[in-house]
Amino acid sequence: MTVIITQRVTPSTRGLLTRWMLEVRAGVFVGSVSRRVRDGLWADLRQRRGLGAVTLIHRAPNEQGFAIQSAGDGSRELRDYDGLVLLSARVPQQRSAKS
Repeated sequence: MTVIITQRVTPSTRGLLTRWMLEVRAGVFVGSVSRRVRDGLWADLRQRRGLGAVTLIHRAPNEQGFAIQSAGDGSRELRDYDGLVLLSARVPQQRSAKS
């Protein structure tokens, strides 16, 4: 199974994904696609995302049983800790007050 999550992408990008997957929630696409199709979709998404962000989750032969890839400026950041992929929330930087 493959899951693709989109944020702030164009309607045409979402339309591209609906050719291969089901949109179960706004911006969340789920499907069983081959590795070749998945890799092709990912390459297209990375080019077409514009100012948005995309996240790809798919099955992989590792400890977690899945792999995560991300592109763009999303609300989460992927971090690798000894082979385990964890997500951390991006904290907006506060402006320092001038004295």
